[in-house]
Amino acid sequence: MRVSQIMERRIKVVVGKLGLDGHDRGAKVIARALSEAGMEVVYTGLRQTPEQLVKAVIQEDADVLGISILSGAHMELVGEVMRIMGQRGVRDVTVIVGGIIPSSDVEKMKSIGVDEVFPPGTKLDDVVKFVQAKVSEKRGGLFERASI
Repeated sequence: MRVSQIMERRIKVVVGKLGLDGHDRGAKVIARALSEAGMEVVYTGLRQTPEQLVKAVIQEDADVLGISILSGAHMELVGEVMRIMGQRGVRDVTVIVGGIIPSSDVEKMKSIGVDEVFPPGTKLDDVVKFVQAKVSEKRGGLFERASI
């Protein structure tokens, strides 16, 4: 893929519900907001395993993985996603997490590789702007490496 194609390609996002949580309204709202902002969004649905989400990210060649989790098992399940991504060499994917995450766990989530955590009540525009900025930053890094 040429550098110009990398820079112009629509942002591709995989959104999924991790674990046994059966409430997906928030995930669908985020997926729709990102889609309306011009991103290509693949919603994997409810009750995804860490393995399934990573597989979807790889198959879709996604720029972003959006995880929604309300079950309280966020550290274990998101930790497993990050571990599998590392094993599979998935390094340039922005990972965002939304849902019920105690503020005391936000920095822990970031320390394992999550780029941002969005609690309930986050403005949709803030999520869109974060994703756009983060992907632009990562693609800019690709551009700089390619031009050397």
